[in-house]
Amino acid sequence: METDVDDDKREHEKPIPDNLDDILSPFQLMALHRIESFGWELRFVRRPSSEAAIPVVFSDDGNKIGVLEDDGRINLDSDIKIRD
Repeated sequence: METDVDDDKREHEKPIPDNLDDILSPFQLMALHRIESFGWELRFVRRPSSEAAIPVVFSDDGNKIGVLEDDGRINLDSDIKIRD
């Protein structure tokens, strides 16, 4: 069985990096703190090699999935693919 290079890289990374202050914009950080008070949580940060990090948040009941845009908006209509 062949292993995809991206899959190997992902296995060694934490879903939520320790250095969020370096990865997320100030607007994303403010929005994250704000929505956490409503029960939303950051589940993981996608880190494509040539693009900005993509923080993915879930509602407290898990029924809504959003992406925190660079300006702090929550995009509930993103086309992000989530594995089961």
